Amino acid sequence: MNKKLRANARGDIIIIVGSPRGQYIGSRPLTNPGAEIATGSCPVIISSIIWDRSPDLIRAGPVTVRWYGLLFALGFYLGYLVLRWIFRKEKIPEKDLGTLLLYVLAGALIGARLAHCFLYEPGYYLSRPGEVLQIWRGGLASHGGVIGVLIALVFYTRTRTGQSYLWLIDRLAIAGTPSAVLIRIGNLFNSEIIGTESALPWAFVFPRAGLDPLLPRHPVMLYEAAAYLVIFLLLVAVYRKRQGRVPPGELSGLFLVTVFTVRFFLEYFKVPQADYSLPLPLRVGQLLSVPAVIAGVILLVSSRRSTVPARK
Repeated sequence: MNKKLRANARGDIIIIVGSPRGQYIGSRPLTNPGAEIATGSCPVIISSIIWDRSPDLIRAGPVTVRWYGLLFALGFYLGYLVLRWIFRKEKIPEKDLGTLLLYVLAGALIGARLAHCFLYEPGYYLSRPGEVLQIWRGGLASHGGVIGVLIALVFYTRTRTGQSYLWLIDRLAIAGTPSAVLIRIGNLFNSEIIGTESALPWAFVFPRAGLDPLLPRHPVMLYEAAAYLVIFLLLVAVYRKRQGRVPPGELSGLFLVTVFTVRFFLEYFKVPQADYSLPLPLRVGQLLSVPAVIAGVILLVSSRRSTVPARK
């Protein structure tokens, strides 16, 4: 049996080799790692990354800047740059961008917060309604964010000419995907949306997650971030191939189908997030993803039957 322990001073990387089966059997702090590994009493074989990073980027007195907040803001800024590129390419007045982003930001935050509170933790927030507004304490659901943006755009397009509803959500499907990538990286810094146990060599241990502190898990937030990056590149490729003349609903349909298909299957690798269970063989995130995928399929089918109209 090969027995060794390697870790740097911060505990960033740890490799423990003990059991030839390669399975995690138990978890407990090793009071005397050298002796326990030497005697074979450590019943684990782990090759994992210990993720024990603080969620705070800067803390100066009462001021705290968190990684999640920075990445959230950076995602919206990248979305702004993508939309500006699209507006210039299609000769849309850029003066509308600021107003549009305010609608999108408000819709995303309100929708994502309400969905998290009342779809994932209703018992907690119904008994503490005042905490719904404490968005700085975390808890955003992407399904609600999408719905919130779609509702906000209804109000925005009523006051704009040259930007129909479908035209706009097609372009926002491209611009919003970088935010999804960076938000999932922000989830990593918060040690949240963690995965089920894993014996894979890239498994992460999350001491700050409040669960079993030694159990290696799927870094499922990174799986999602990588998938969303690929989806972003796909959407850009389709848009450029069509030189901006995209059939209404094609990009938004492709976004809904790909993003929420990814969400559906990655739920199997996540620790359940809802504080209740469903009387179905589906989790809450999967149940919410199904109508989004169906809506995406409908948009894709309808886009195949339409020509590209002038913007109205």
